[in-house]
Amino acid sequence: MKNCNLKISFLLLSFTFLAQGQEASKKQSDFITNGKNIAVYTTADSTKLRLTQTDNLVFVAAGQPLETEICVFVTPQKTFQTFMGIGGAITDASAEVFAKLSKEKQQELLHAYYDKDKGIGYTLARTSIHSTDFSSASYTYIQEGDAALKTFNIDHDKQYRIPMIKEATKIAGGKLLLYVTPWSPPAFMKSNKSMLKGGTLLPEYYQAWANYYTKFIKAYEKEGMPIWGITTENEPMAVQKWESCVYTAEAERDFLKNFLGPTMKKQGLGDKKIVVWDHNRDLMNQRANVIYQDPEASKYAWGMAFHWYETWAGGAPMFDNVRKVHEAYPDKKLLFTEGCVEKFDATKYQFWPNAERYGISMINDFNNGTVGWTDWNILLDQNGGPNHVGNFCFAPIHADTNSGELIYTPSYYYIGHFSKFIHPDAKRVSTAVSRSSLLSTSFLNTDGKMITVVMNQSDKKVTYNLFVGTDKTIVVIPAHAIQTLVY
Repeated sequence: MKNCNLKISFLLLSFTFLAQGQEASKKQSDFITNGKNIAVYTTADSTKLRLTQTDNLVFVAAGQPLETEICVFVTPQKTFQTFMGIGGAITDASAEVFAKLSKEKQQELLHAYYDKDKGIGYTLARTSIHSTDFSSASYTYIQEGDAALKTFNIDHDKQYRIPMIKEATKIAGGKLLLYVTPWSPPAFMKSNKSMLKGGTLLPEYYQAWANYYTKFIKAYEKEGMPIWGITTENEPMAVQKWESCVYTAEAERDFLKNFLGPTMKKQGLGDKKIVVWDHNRDLMNQRANVIYQDPEASKYAWGMAFHWYETWAGGAPMFDNVRKVHEAYPDKKLLFTEGCVEKFDATKYQFWPNAERYGISMINDFNNGTVGWTDWNILLDQNGGPNHVGNFCFAPIHADTNSGELIYTPSYYYIGHFSKFIHPDAKRVSTAVSRSSLLSTSFLNTDGKMITVVMNQSDKKVTYNLFVGTDKTIVVIPAHAIQTLVY
């Protein structure tokens, strides 16, 4: 009788889970186009269109498209990863430039990035554990040689960086998912006795360095800034003239497994996400294999972070590597953590290919399984800095500290075509194009709104059919333009 009751209970439980699964599946397939309007927002080269609503369309019944027609196909029943958010890095450089602006311009910048209605609605932020190249100088939070971390304090960050993060969080509605990254351990902990130019973390300081992360997290959280997670090291295979530290895949695996992971857990920070790699797409597959195939290391890794600078060697972006990591390790998350246009040149503020680089990367990265996307500095000055080693770069918005004016680049608007409309917890939806002139991705927000982003890389305007299930609408996209369709 007892076994019989157990079987009945098990069957009831199974039916409950099945019913719940069917209900969830039904909800996904419930998306209908009937009676819906499509609001079209456009940003286009050689026009004044900047996130401008350019059309309001309706769906009609559709038949088989012809080979001569250009199409974007959206299939609401097929969903993939859950969207985490989009944002940028609040660096020392961004905060120092921000502090030089008038109160009015400070508010304009914050609203431009973090206001969901007036701006582009950033929901993520990255910041650094002590200095990066985008600081006015190298610094740490301890006195040199203090392996016990008795002198640890974050007073340096209280001048510019922390106030800016707090202001940004306020404009973002009181919630901003913040994660942190170190560029280098203090000089005494390294093989080359310098924070700059690579070197490696000396084994005798593995524990002290692991403790440093936990000290930082607790200090920031004491200031009222919750930390979502950390990455183990910024660009661990690059020997840079600025703050850098080299970890082979095996070294990062062992540091994570034997020191960083256990220390975070022991310090009551086991709920914080640890993200590995944080470097370019070129070597990400090898890093994933080494770390994820070790169960003791893998259990501490939430997922993998990556950047877009693999093109430094002269090749094309390695988007397929992102997909291959996702296919090999579908339970691990992917997070884009840094990208910017290098080699600042003030004559190229409005250079359109800079913006298209963002659009191409974001669409491909999302379509390959990425859950979140983070730009580099949110603000730099008219020289592309400050940067203490002269590695000047572009940001989506620059400030001319002489005139006090803000300069919006096309990249700001291209990022906004995603961040303003796609909300955290949205689900990516199957989307495909019939011509290589277009790129597209779609997300279904939790409020039931579908967001489809379409980018035209060609020199000519394109008329395309947007197919959603068995319905369609006809859309015109200008040359070198990006559109967001909300329906």
